[in-house]
Amino acid sequence: MSTDSKGRSRRLTRQEVQRAVKWLLRVAVGLLVIYVVLFGAVVIAMVQPPARFGAFMKRMPAPVVWGGLPAKRMWLWARRGTLAEGALAPDFTLRTTHDRTRRVTLSSYRGQRPVVLVFGSYT
Repeated sequence: MSTDSKGRSRRLTRQEVQRAVKWLLRVAVGLLVIYVVLFGAVVIAMVQPPARFGAFMKRMPAPVVWGGLPAKRMWLWARRGTLAEGALAPDFTLRTTHDRTRRVTLSSYRGQRPVVLVFGSYT
């Protein structure tokens, strides 16, 4: 049922219903296309190095990415890594805490003694 300009109710014709259904279908397909494009863009950004992902996220509204997409699962997939249990850790070099000019490399300890890596914040 619909109302005319004078407030009287009238029945919708089959053509009006078909037009409304087509319009709703077009809107739904349009929203789906936008969602798929956004999903793809975020996935591509997530597999980039952190600096590039940060530059992408600087321009994206966080509620859209983290609220409108399954971004937490996407992030875990994109950053899943390739290490397996028992595999060697990737080599890296860092500055020491006592002397910021001195550097230490993880591979320099290989075969000498066990090394424990703790990643976290002390603040």
